[in-house]
Amino acid sequence: MKATLREPEIVTRKGKPVSVIIPIEDYEEMLERLEDAEDMAWLKRARKRPLRYRPLEEYLAERKRK
Repeated sequence: MKATLREPEIVTRKGKPVSVIIPIEDYEEMLERLEDAEDMAWLKRARKRPLRYRPLEEYLAERKRK
């Protein structure tokens, strides 16, 4: 079955909306935008934290212990 409408289709149960059918392209774009928004939120939080620099040897020694 091929969808010809670009408009979302609302599925109801007992007169109440329960789900929406959208084209896969719209769904994939929505997921991509959600991931972008999550990345931006993480970046904003990360920028608020103070930077901490340490020697490479210290970092490598810590990784080796784990």
